[in-house]
Amino acid sequence: MVSIAIDEENIDSFRYSIAKNSEEEVSFIKEVKHTIKSVDISDISDPIKLEETTNSLASKIKYAQRMNLKQVNITKHSKSL
Repeated sequence: MVSIAIDEENIDSFRYSIAKNSEEEVSFIKEVKHTIKSVDISDISDPIKLEETTNSLASKIKYAQRMNLKQVNITKHSKSL
């Protein structure tokens, strides 16, 4: 029989999120609403212009999201018996 000792180990990882009912959530929603309202859809009959408008909208929403994200630490523990 062989006994192998396993030391306690902390593995830190991160995730980013917007907490529900937080100031960040309110700010994010406000920015997305403003972005959507400001989209110029007067000339999107051309497929290229439609794609440019869609890409611009997506980019602005991603930026608003990044500006309101908070880093949350996730720690996993491993321990020998």
